[in-house]
Amino acid sequence: MKDRRVVITGLGVVSPNGMIVSEFLNAIQHGVSGIEYIAELEKLKFSCQIAGKPKYRKDYLNDYFNKIQLKGLNASGIEYGVIAGMDAWKDAGLSINTSNEPLWNAGVIFGTGILGVDKFREAIYKVDEGNVRRLGSTSVTQTMASGISAFLGGMLGCGNVVTTNSSACSTGTEAILMAYDRISSGKAEIILAGSTSDSGPYVWGGFDAMRILPHKYNDNPIEASRPMSASASGFIPGSGAGALVIESLESAQKRGATIYAEILGGHINSGGQRSGGSMTAPNSVAVKQCIKQAVINSGIQADDIDVINGHLTATTKDATEIKNWSEALGRKGTDFPYINSLKSLVGHCLAASGSIESVATVLQIKENFVFGNINCEDLHPEIASIVSRDNIPTETLQYSPNIIAKASFGFGDVNACIIFKKYNN
Repeated sequence: MKDRRVVITGLGVVSPNGMIVSEFLNAIQHGVSGIEYIAELEKLKFSCQIAGKPKYRKDYLNDYFNKIQLKGLNASGIEYGVIAGMDAWKDAGLSINTSNEPLWNAGVIFGTGILGVDKFREAIYKVDEGNVRRLGSTSVTQTMASGISAFLGGMLGCGNVVTTNSSACSTGTEAILMAYDRISSGKAEIILAGSTSDSGPYVWGGFDAMRILPHKYNDNPIEASRPMSASASGFIPGSGAGALVIESLESAQKRGATIYAEILGGHINSGGQRSGGSMTAPNSVAVKQCIKQAVINSGIQADDIDVINGHLTATTKDATEIKNWSEALGRKGTDFPYINSLKSLVGHCLAASGSIESVATVLQIKENFVFGNINCEDLHPEIASIVSRDNIPTETLQYSPNIIAKASFGFGDVNACIIFKKYNN
């Protein structure tokens, strides 16, 4: 079975500016930033002492984990991923499987870059002190990369693919496309797809050491993340998780599920770290090829795209990304689609960025708006020479997008682009 229509029936998010979808929706519609000062980073002598970190009380976890699962739990990425994943499953109107028979047509593809770093640190100290027997039975499941998909797969009783992908900043977008491919080819009916990222100094420290995080905004966190701005000086680290229930149209219609949007297709590739691409820089040829192929695979024309939700991190590569979009789509000036970057509001959530940003993309389609980019009133001159100022909104627009392209470009020179469409039966 090939080329079945694939839709989105559930959303879940754990973001620096919203712990539930309705809160997150309100935040992106009104330009509410989740970036704040983190005292621990100043104590540890970080140059950048601000970040985007989800906020909730520990007893909030009682709604998602049982007492056994909570014992010794010290992995923020698992917390974020489970909350977002379970919320998406519930939002889709799906029940938790309580029978002894797995759900053979339902699976989980949930990515991460690094998982359980605090638990791993805890384990290292115990091992170094000769207290191996005090590690407990959960140190492995909390620190293995597939811990998040294993947690969710077991909680839901899924019997189809249960796996974790990892492709740096492209992880979340890639997970959604992996789910799309599996469902469109008839290998599954429902996939919970998304990604998560741990928070804290042990995750963010390496980026601070690379000097790609800004240090001039520690007293003014909200203005720090400045994608497409002439005064951008680096990305702000963030964390959280995004989750989407991806489902065949037949299954969704049979259940009478709410349909948020349709996935038309997409593409994943690598620049091979050639032609200017490196471990940390994209190969523009590959980026453009990824965008073009996503358009072809989706059966649309470049002119059909109404909005782009870009990767756009607030680094020197933002202008290059805009140029790549323009050349790949053959569009510029007033003909260029509206474009925005969620990172202006939540920072760069690393492996979780693609999934959180995809939730924001789908919400724009469903709720008929384009969220504004904060902190880019001083548009970068190279970007201004390619795109009309009016197509880079600084405030939310009431607009009904039909097709939005979402892309992520990650360390290792890896790319993913997905095409979302308003559902129309």
